[in-house]
Amino acid sequence: MEPVKSAPEDRAAEPLTEHVQRVTRALRAFDRRRPLVWDLHFTAFWVTAALIDLVSGGWRSTAHDLDVPVVLVLALSLGLTVPLLPRRRHPLAALLVTVPFALVNAWTGAALQVSHLQLVLVFHLTLRGPLRSLWWVTALLTTPAVVSAVRHGEGGSWTQQIGSVLLSVGVVALIAVTVRTRRDHTEVLEERAHRLETERDQQLRLAAAAERARIAREMHDIIGHNLSVITGLADGGRYAAAKSPERAAQALDAIGTTSRQALAELRRLLDVLRDDDRDGPPAADLAPQPALTDLDRLLDGVRRAGLPVAATVKGGTTLPEGRQLTLYRVIQEALTNTLKHAGPGATAHVDLSHEAGGAVTLTVTDTARTSPPPARPGGRGLPGMRERTSLYGGTLEAGPRPHPDLGWRVHLHLPEESPQ
Repeated sequence: MEPVKSAPEDRAAEPLTEHVQRVTRALRAFDRRRPLVWDLHFTAFWVTAALIDLVSGGWRSTAHDLDVPVVLVLALSLGLTVPLLPRRRHPLAALLVTVPFALVNAWTGAALQVSHLQLVLVFHLTLRGPLRSLWWVTALLTTPAVVSAVRHGEGGSWTQQIGSVLLSVGVVALIAVTVRTRRDHTEVLEERAHRLETERDQQLRLAAAAERARIAREMHDIIGHNLSVITGLADGGRYAAAKSPERAAQALDAIGTTSRQALAELRRLLDVLRDDDRDGPPAADLAPQPALTDLDRLLDGVRRAGLPVAATVKGGTTLPEGRQLTLYRVIQEALTNTLKHAGPGATAHVDLSHEAGGAVTLTVTDTARTSPPPARPGGRGLPGMRERTSLYGGTLEAGPRPHPDLGWRVHLHLPEESPQ
């Protein structure tokens, strides 16, 4: 069975249309860059046509008076054609320049056909100027017709000449208004397309900035927590080295494991920031984000760093990944702050409660022996926790525990999930 072939004329029509559009766009672009070139060619064409009409005597076939001096006809021909040169920049001035020549043309009876070029000026004036000017422009163009009818007319030539002028001006004005309307509509569409493109670019930049901010928060949480754990393990290993070399070796092993985990997570995040194109992400990029199922591993790392921590989890509602990541990072940041600031002998407790409807309450407390320093809530940790919480409409409170208790308390509440 032979494949169906499209009609040759269908294939040829589209390339021809595209070619015409391409040539038209190129001509318009050239005209925008060098408008004087087209204006000179257009004006020179009509000046040449008027001079040919003068030399050949063709003007006598429509003249009311054949005795009009040739010099006057030459002056009228130039006066009605040369003003076409500034027709696009100054159409009103060009039209006013031609009016005296049109009146002399009608009074003397030369009746040169080149006077109809005033309609070109009417077209450009309607295209660029206020439409209310058409009233007195029509009066200006009708005056030579009245003069010609009064001086050289016969019988019913009044209505014929004036009606012809009014009809010509009306048709030219209608064409100009149509072109002007289409041009304005095209400009509106182009402006709208440009605005939409700008808004799209802004949305892309905002999305990229939000993603980079998210990655920055992840990097802060990962590096800050793991460095705090490593610091605690190193301090513990240094104290244990003199009395228990085995405990020191265990601390060094834990430091190595924590460091490798931190480097792996850091590489995964940095790969996202790469600007070079590649066919696909490496396997490390596909590692899932931490969730509440990884909470035990997090607490074990904190305990190895020397901070006794207990956890209480009430309820077993499964949460979306985003909420789990928020809870995990808040617990991680709170315990990291405890490692940094609580001092020796401190303990911590994590209380996580799943409520009905998907709401969650989290409280992380520590039992520092001294009051927390004033600078403790500074830096990026607390703002990062608040930003994560606000993404789900939650609230977060962080501050010293009520007197007489010493230590620090972080309390987070995520409300019920909104129905889709």
